[in-house]
Amino acid sequence: MNHERWLVSYADFITLMFAFFVVLYASSQTDMRKQAQVAHAINQAFKALGLFQPASNGASAATSPDTPVTPVNIVLGDALSAAPSAAVRADFERMHRELQAQLSNQIAEHVVALHIGREGLVISLREAGFYDSGSTVPHPGSIGSIDTIVTVLRPTPYDIRIEGHTDDVPIHTSEFSSNWELSAGRATRMTRLFIEHFQFEPRRLSAAGYGEFHPVASNDTAEGRGQNRRVDIVVLPSINGVPQTVSLDTPAQPAANHAKQATAR
Repeated sequence: MNHERWLVSYADFITLMFAFFVVLYASSQTDMRKQAQVAHAINQAFKALGLFQPASNGASAATSPDTPVTPVNIVLGDALSAAPSAAVRADFERMHRELQAQLSNQIAEHVVALHIGREGLVISLREAGFYDSGSTVPHPGSIGSIDTIVTVLRPTPYDIRIEGHTDDVPIHTSEFSSNWELSAGRATRMTRLFIEHFQFEPRRLSAAGYGEFHPVASNDTAEGRGQNRRVDIVVLPSINGVPQTVSLDTPAQPAANHAKQATAR
């Protein structure tokens, strides 16, 4: 009897183990290369978006373990879509000029503010000129200013988002137990006013309450808190949720196209 036959099985086992670890080693090296390629691609994409600045020494941030990571806010969705067309921006600038001329007294009194921002044309109605403290009902004397705004916005086809904002002073009344509720109440009340009093097209409107979490000034001063207590009417560069990035013939063309679509329906 041959007592050395176990060496054959042992040699086969060792060979299989060797092959197994060679495969593991090769796989780990391949994954590292792929990870480096993916990291480099992501780094280049972020640089193209302007989120990361190129390293001064020319080395890739993804391949340098000592390079500190800079936190960034990445907003997905429409924020990464193409910018509004030149015609849409020209339309917004025209509305801005009209509102600035017709609301010049309110702007001088610092109860209305206008600017064209990242999201569109923003019309800020400060609490001091439109609301009593803790109330969602606009002053009767402010209806004329709101009517002026609606008159300029109604002929356009753009979506409108009405936003309620507050300062960071806590509120607790019989009607509202938090700034969230007050801001949402003002936004929805203004939306209702647009629809019921001014016969604004409801499907163009949306309402949002942001509480004290989207300030435009510091809450450390009375003046800053006054600026933060506001209702923003935001004219969005979209029609029924579709971003308007296609070039238009004239600034007035979107309204004409929208009217044709409404007639066809």
